Amino acid sequence: MGTRNPVRSTRLKAVLGPTNTGKTHLAIERMCAHSSGMIGFPLRLLAREVYDKVCAIKGADKVALITGEERIEPKNARYLLCTAEAMPVSADLAFAAIDEAQLGADRERGHIFTDRLLHARGRDETMILGSATLEPMVRALLPDAEIVSRPRFSTLSHAGARKLSRIPPRSAIVAFSAEQVYAVAEMLRRFRGGAAVVMGALSPETRNRQVALYQNGEVDYLVATDAIGMGLNLDIDHVAFAGLSKFDGVRQRRLTTSEMAQIAGRAGRHQRDGTFGTLAGSGSHDSEFTPEEVYAIEEHRFPPLTKLFWREAEPDCASLSALIADLSRPPERPELAPAPEAVDLAVLRRLAEDPEIAASVRGPALVQRFWATCSLPDFRQHGAETHARFAARLWQDLRHGQLGGDYVAKAIADLDNPGGDIDTLQMRIAAIRTWAYVAQRPDWVLAKEEMAARARAVETRLSDALHARLTERFVNRRTSVLMKKLGPDAGLLPVTLEGDEVRVDGEPIGHLAGFRFRVDPLARLADRKLLLAAAERHLPELRVRRAEALLQSGLEALTLEGAKLAWEGEPIARLEAGRSVLAPRILLDLALDMLPGELKGRILAALEGWLGTALGALAPLRKLEVASAELAGGPELRALLIRLIEQGGLLPRADSGLERLAPDQRDRLRKLGVRVGALDLFVPDMLKPAALASWRTLCAARGSALPAPVPGMPPVVATPGKMATPPGYRRIGKQALRLDIAEKLLRAAHEARVNAKGRPFTIDPALAISTGLATVSYAQLLRLAGFNASVPRPLREGAFGPPQPASWRWRPVRREPSPPSPAPPPPDPGNAFAALATLVR
Repeated sequence: MGTRNPVRSTRLKAVLGPTNTGKTHLAIERMCAHSSGMIGFPLRLLAREVYDKVCAIKGADKVALITGEERIEPKNARYLLCTAEAMPVSADLAFAAIDEAQLGADRERGHIFTDRLLHARGRDETMILGSATLEPMVRALLPDAEIVSRPRFSTLSHAGARKLSRIPPRSAIVAFSAEQVYAVAEMLRRFRGGAAVVMGALSPETRNRQVALYQNGEVDYLVATDAIGMGLNLDIDHVAFAGLSKFDGVRQRRLTTSEMAQIAGRAGRHQRDGTFGTLAGSGSHDSEFTPEEVYAIEEHRFPPLTKLFWREAEPDCASLSALIADLSRPPERPELAPAPEAVDLAVLRRLAEDPEIAASVRGPALVQRFWATCSLPDFRQHGAETHARFAARLWQDLRHGQLGGDYVAKAIADLDNPGGDIDTLQMRIAAIRTWAYVAQRPDWVLAKEEMAARARAVETRLSDALHARLTERFVNRRTSVLMKKLGPDAGLLPVTLEGDEVRVDGEPIGHLAGFRFRVDPLARLADRKLLLAAAERHLPELRVRRAEALLQSGLEALTLEGAKLAWEGEPIARLEAGRSVLAPRILLDLALDMLPGELKGRILAALEGWLGTALGALAPLRKLEVASAELAGGPELRALLIRLIEQGGLLPRADSGLERLAPDQRDRLRKLGVRVGALDLFVPDMLKPAALASWRTLCAARGSALPAPVPGMPPVVATPGKMATPPGYRRIGKQALRLDIAEKLLRAAHEARVNAKGRPFTIDPALAISTGLATVSYAQLLRLAGFNASVPRPLREGAFGPPQPASWRWRPVRREPSPPSPAPPPPDPGNAFAALATLVR
């Protein structure tokens, strides 16, 4: 479990219990009783809150704040308040503590807390603070630890479900999405004059100022996400849950009883009892507590943790491969489980796959620096793919030294804009936190102190602006006209469905198009999110009915639009590259992805069956695909078939590798329906419009654009200028000739040569002209096939009218000089087609 051997503390204590037991206060007291110490917290705002308290006790010159985005480190600091990630684990301090250690079971950050539990130690005393569910893990991993159980100071009781209009003052309403938070806050502004808003995406400054609105009595209600569950010590009498499920980054799921208790435990403080319940009117049984859950929360009885997530905290940086292998290594202890792939490791894997980036990471020092770059937190929550691109851009500079001051200053200045709405300001704050983190790294930025100060100043200005927007929107006492956008609490205003139309209090707010809810186009842009929240509670039922109707219809109204599958003109799924070129994967639209699992599976199976039929014109390619897997064909033939499949059954002969095929392989190729032409190899059936349209769909699924097939597939089409050559055609000058017609014309020329048996022969251009092919294009086609035409000088110079090609007379080329042929008769001026040509094949 790692190579570190921390100093063993003389006293290791685990203080476990529910919320409102004073665990953090005890840790502060114990740290201040020692000559030095540190405490690691799960959130930056908690570290900042405790930092202010310890500064008041010990003096600001002796206390340091260490987080990813902010570092205040006086020269003689002896007391460190940190986030868990920023804890200096190897520091020689008298006291050490880790708060909320049960987060070792968290999928994203659990391995950090597990490492701190195992390795963060003080010389004299170490405290592990957490939930009682952590006790089995402490006993197994730290058998020498003294376990102290802390009872809750007050009683927590279930108060049932209440409508929002009946929620008592000094209450917190907890929702699990920004849309729900906004909707509930809008309603409270109308009924109760306003509410403070607390979300995890807020900066600590904004959060503190919003909390001050509540604590100072300016508003009596607090609307928050589950971020309220950690560390906020507020005067809350009642906690109301707006829902009991949340999206955990992987799926939508019901809260565990421990999570419910963590949030409900915010009610009551010290000796004052608290209550918890739900908002009435949700119309769903899933939004009510079960008797078992109520008992568990009131009695503080929860399933114990059986595993903590672990990942090597000090991986081998000898090479990229060694680093990835060490980070992926499973733990040795049965009580520990391998941590799910976090964003930092996902970014590392993606960038390591880039040959150019991988080649730039050589030697332990660069590997360690590269890993630090990949570990940059994804404050913007954009996901591993987007975050990897940002990390790659940073690495371009960090691999050579430090980021330039001008580059960082410009990035910070671009974010220094306090304008915009709440969501825009939150996004800017997330972005400036990224640059604040970058500026805090010891060797990443030139003029580090100046850049860090600039980033902090911009974050402060943005936080002030965000606080002003939140206050203006949710605490403004002017009469609100937004009741039609009340969100998911149907108990306040009736939400009804009439056909596809969604109405709130009799007023239409939108309709269901396919499976997607479309907001009334007359609604203001600022109201869109609230309108969506108002309808969301009733959409699952209607979507289920829609899905059943889709299945019963036999998918007759289904169409393919590029890589999208549409029903009644609305997208319901899209195609992306699958296990093979001819087997794309179907990804359901997000609206369908929220359907019950069994119904979603039936729809997916039906769509796959429909797609197989819709792409039936690709049967010739499927035949080639089967043959390409047969070992008997030989590697040369199989390679050619694979290339044919990848090019949609149309392949230039010059690039095909046909010359490497043995006679029996060529025979097998012909039996598979592949026509070997003078210029191209092609499958005739793939020149049909339906087949080309199907192939274009597969190209779109792979992210490549293919020109649309020409309607009717005429023999010749004009291709002026830079117009793309249509699929199934060969470009010849300013025209494009269908592949099978080109082969037909060249075969006629070849047969004329063969039939001449060495004597001069004439090719009648009537066949080419009948297709619409210009004579100049016909001449170019013959040249491409190896024919070289020559025209007599009188005709070439226009002695008999405007010079133009003619019927071509052909004779075989001889290696030795031969007597000149008799002069041809003078051409007929009325016949514009007369010429001599020599076969040079």
